[in-house]
Amino acid sequence: MLKVRSLDASGGGVVAIDNKIEQAMDLVKSHLMYAVREEVEVLKEQIKELVERNSLLERENALLKSLSNNDQLSQLPAQQANPGSTSQQQAMIAQPPQPTQPPQQPNVSSA
Repeated sequence: MLKVRSLDASGGGVVAIDNKIEQAMDLVKSHLMYAVREEVEVLKEQIKELVERNSLLERENALLKSLSNNDQLSQLPAQQANPGSTSQQQAMIAQPPQPTQPPQQPNVSSA
């Protein structure tokens, strides 16, 4: 602790400063603990969501494996070497093709 010489003989000024420093440190500690608790709660929620998402993806993976044939399963090791193509193919399988619409003509008035 920082000690400051007091002008009075009793040393009361030093004690008062020490008490204020201690109170300030306690306040900082309580604010820090509150912020850490909040962050822990946010992280717990994110972990919970990620665990749920992982579980869903594992079930989806098991279902897709059960619905696929041996030829498709034999292609998996080759696709795992190139993860970009696998995720694109999974996205294509997961989403049915959307009907295409002709591009809209700009609304231009003739003068």
